[in-house]
Amino acid sequence: MPVCVYRVTKYDPDHRDEHGRCTGPEDTVSDRGPVEAAYLLAVAAFAEESGIDRPVIREPQVPSLAHFGAEPPVDGFGLTGLFPPGRGGAPQVPPGSPMAGSTTLIPAGFHDGAEVSLQVGLELVRSMLRDNGAWCRLEVEDRFTVHVGWDHYLYVGSDRPCERALALTRRLGLFPERLDSSPYALETDVEGVRRPADDAFWSGLRRMVSAYGAGVLEERYVEGTVECVRQDADGHVRSVFADEDSFPALTARLSGAAAVAVLPLTADERVPLFTGVMPDAERPALGPPQGASPGQIVTGTVTHIASFGVTFVDIGGFEAMINIPELSWRHVEQPSDVVSVGEVIEAEILGVEFLPERVSLSLKALRDDPMRLLTGQIGRRLVGPVTKVLPFGVVVRVEEAEDGFEGLVHISELADEHLAGPDITLRAGDALPVRIVDVDLPRRRIVLTNRRVVARE
Repeated sequence: MPVCVYRVTKYDPDHRDEHGRCTGPEDTVSDRGPVEAAYLLAVAAFAEESGIDRPVIREPQVPSLAHFGAEPPVDGFGLTGLFPPGRGGAPQVPPGSPMAGSTTLIPAGFHDGAEVSLQVGLELVRSMLRDNGAWCRLEVEDRFTVHVGWDHYLYVGSDRPCERALALTRRLGLFPERLDSSPYALETDVEGVRRPADDAFWSGLRRMVSAYGAGVLEERYVEGTVECVRQDADGHVRSVFADEDSFPALTARLSGAAAVAVLPLTADERVPLFTGVMPDAERPALGPPQGASPGQIVTGTVTHIASFGVTFVDIGGFEAMINIPELSWRHVEQPSDVVSVGEVIEAEILGVEFLPERVSLSLKALRDDPMRLLTGQIGRRLVGPVTKVLPFGVVVRVEEAEDGFEGLVHISELADEHLAGPDITLRAGDALPVRIVDVDLPRRRIVLTNRRVVARE
């Protein structure tokens, strides 16, 4: 991996507690504006200083086929327009499945090892910042890497110090920090035990197919002489040795087996190459509760609040999780400010992932959004305290409470004359008259002006 790795964020280091959690006013979703543009400019600067103009896609991931065309196109959504449609046509969908009748096409260029232009790479970064349905690593061997993490934590690696890119990143109002490595780095030289296709694996796969109407398994070749252990329908376990010439006949035998394991002959390599175990009907169901789906209301007990801010909730024998932004519509410093261990809560299921098995919940989805009240106050004049000064403007609190909503006064709305970042003379705590210009609920953004308040007076 590259020797110089930096975590680039919009979160001021002064606004983090001893556990690294952000406690400041910065939003955890994309503003689709100057902050997002700053991220892209920073990545472009690191790439240019590293001599990279053709990054490579690694480990591409998508949550479901819906993001490839089953839903109506949305401007700026996912992979739309970045890659040509797949050459293989629409995947086969079982009749009666949720995807039946769709004409979904897989983009031809979004695959592991695909080399793309820097511009396409930047658009992929933009899509990941917006959480638009696709994720991947952008890498060039040991020379350059870009990984986009949760809540706008971006990790850039280079084989060079990239001093000019670092200076530009700081001027853009972002905060680069040197790290030993990216948490999303793929350790390809570490030998690990592959997960066997046991009953938990197949149970999760069945739930995924039931939910999405399709499933994809990666197939690997088994070479040389192997030992095949199978459990036949009569319950007997049998073993047979086979080489490549007898694989076709072996396949026919395995088709009726209840369980199969294919093992190499060398004793110290007996990590299963492939294991298939039919689920035990009498064993309790593993993974998310049957029927769990987005939008469902569930009741659970808070079991644990992790040091990194995630709240775990038992929803019938399975631990679901709530990320900090989903606890409240307002800014939350600690999950314990909202919930406590042992408390019984109601929450809405945001998403269900089957491989790996994970259920994400939202507490705030069952509460009225207090920001909605501000939509009726567009045009209102008020005086609020400046809470943060940025290179491109200032943040002002528009409600009296300490956790009150805050809005941005862009630098162009501070004065009639042109200002640059260093020209801003305001400081945190200063009172500033502002007028509410817009309240964007989906983006959690409040737009303010100072210039137009003064002009009217």
